[in-house]
Amino acid sequence: MAQEEIIFPNNIRNIRLASGMKMTELARKSGLSLSAVSKIEKGVRRLNQKQLLNVCNILGCKLSDIFIKESDEVADKWQNEIKRRMNDNENNGLKIFGSGLRKIRQLSGKTIARAAKDAGMTLSVYHKIEVGQREIYQNEIEPLAKSFAMGAEQMFDKIADLYKSGELNKHINKVKERVKSVLIPGSPVSGIDMQGSLYGAKLYDSARKKLVPVFGTPSGKSIAFKKSDKTMIVAPGELEGRKGVYAIIPNTKRLGGIIPEKSYVFADATKTAQVGDLAVCIDTDFDSLDTETTVSAQIVSVRKDAKGKIFGHVLSPEEKIVGKTMHRIVMIIME
Repeated sequence: MAQEEIIFPNNIRNIRLASGMKMTELARKSGLSLSAVSKIEKGVRRLNQKQLLNVCNILGCKLSDIFIKESDEVADKWQNEIKRRMNDNENNGLKIFGSGLRKIRQLSGKTIARAAKDAGMTLSVYHKIEVGQREIYQNEIEPLAKSFAMGAEQMFDKIADLYKSGELNKHINKVKERVKSVLIPGSPVSGIDMQGSLYGAKLYDSARKKLVPVFGTPSGKSIAFKKSDKTMIVAPGELEGRKGVYAIIPNTKRLGGIIPEKSYVFADATKTAQVGDLAVCIDTDFDSLDTETTVSAQIVSVRKDAKGKIFGHVLSPEEKIVGKTMHRIVMIIME
């Protein structure tokens, strides 16, 4: 029986245990089976974007917390397991067979997608066989050989000849060299899916594009503003993947009914507010803020005084506000 593939090394189990949540509770709240959650925590089952964001919400953690870092304890275990499986696969001939099959496909001029289709396999299964990660079963041998206009014995003989000639060594070594350090979101990806790095990085990037950080929440007569991604919400479609966008929970009592209660205000840090705009007015320079400092902010309507100076105006009580930063509000949505 082929071993399970580690495709998504993650910290889900550690985060769940730290929060005191049982696996059965995570399964129930996420709408997944207990078996599925177990496999996800082991890194042998894929998560889609929706499931990943849902798990983050249930566990009350940031998206980046899910992905392992080189300093995490699970990183060493994952690397050692990958290396062990690579060695096992090489010892039982899977690496040689897969490299031979890849060479035969290249000589035939077929794409990997075409070869998979001709062999009656999914692209994922065929790819795993080529990289030596999955065994080939008896009922798959004849269709695989036939897809290259060969008999089973002819295919095995061809692979043996390629191995003896040294033709396969370059590819085998190339695959081995790709099992290197733990890859985290933002690091260069190896391009080999069996590490989980390519899938994990793509998943992180794709899911992250659907989220925007909530930088501000009401605090007394102002808004407590902090450049932190600890709290995030799904971005409206038009703002998805747009750099510089963040959300604010408005202090509606100070806005005289301009913005409805239970709403989110989205501002764009790349757009300076003009007269007539609604804006997030921050009492300090936005670019100088770090992720730990909390400052005061307000949602204002942008106006100009008799001397031509720009200021922010709020109601209830009426107040003129001059801040160092004014970001244009680009969207308001109800919760």
